[in-house]
Amino acid sequence: MSTGLVLEGGGLRAIFTSGVVDLLLDEGIRFDAVFGVSAGACHACSFLSGQRGRAFRAMAGYVGDKRYGSWRNWLRTGDYFSEDFAYRELPEKLCPLDAEAYARNPVKLRAVATNCRTGLAEYPVVEDVRRDMDMIRASASLPLLSRMVPLRGELYLDGGISDSIPVAQSLREGNARNVVVLTRDASYRKGPNPMMPLLRLRYRRYPALVKAMAERHLRYNETMEKIAEWERDGSVFVVRPSKPLEIGRLEKDYATLEAGYRLGYETARELLPRLREYVG
Repeated sequence: MSTGLVLEGGGLRAIFTSGVVDLLLDEGIRFDAVFGVSAGACHACSFLSGQRGRAFRAMAGYVGDKRYGSWRNWLRTGDYFSEDFAYRELPEKLCPLDAEAYARNPVKLRAVATNCRTGLAEYPVVEDVRRDMDMIRASASLPLLSRMVPLRGELYLDGGISDSIPVAQSLREGNARNVVVLTRDASYRKGPNPMMPLLRLRYRRYPALVKAMAERHLRYNETMEKIAEWERDGSVFVVRPSKPLEIGRLEKDYATLEAGYRLGYETARELLPRLREYVG
């Protein structure tokens, strides 16, 4: 019976996920398929390349560097997170992603991205982390903070717009069991986006995308209800914060991020006996 790993996004809140993936690496827990959304897709690469600690270093180690993420970047390029620095210099030189180890792993990342023309989620397979880095960038390109990413003749933005937690896709692909790492606590439900007037103006040429943005909270909350059902029937095993993370989407404080990492690691360690039994 195949098992999938599903990693939610959430900007810098996904530092929680970096702790979880390190525990998985420490314990040698593997999966038959991996799905990542936005920051979750970035962390999935470190997991699949077997690089313990890299997910944390690549995110928290550069939050204070204006070349990584800053309003100056946004004003100059249209991207808060620099394309050249965050997706080229950092993974290739400063905090290298082991592309060879990733290539040797038979399991590849499905990086969820939203097609701006259709407003629908797509799940491209990242075969080569260097060649396909723009797939990961597309998955993590937040509305208003990022330019659309051109891929295969289409334009893409954040995968969370259309499928924030792609458990259903993993089930459709035949993974009967799924470990889902969330960056929100169990009580969280998403409300309507207060930025919709600005989003409608900014993306007025993409009506299907605007519709997906306006309905995102409905899909998210429906998915959370489904996850609760799937937990009960054994299709899903959830790792989530026990309380709301006091971490902003664009958090800059290193100590706050380090605490979020530790919470992710300790949460996964507490669940380890049940997790081992679940994944077999």
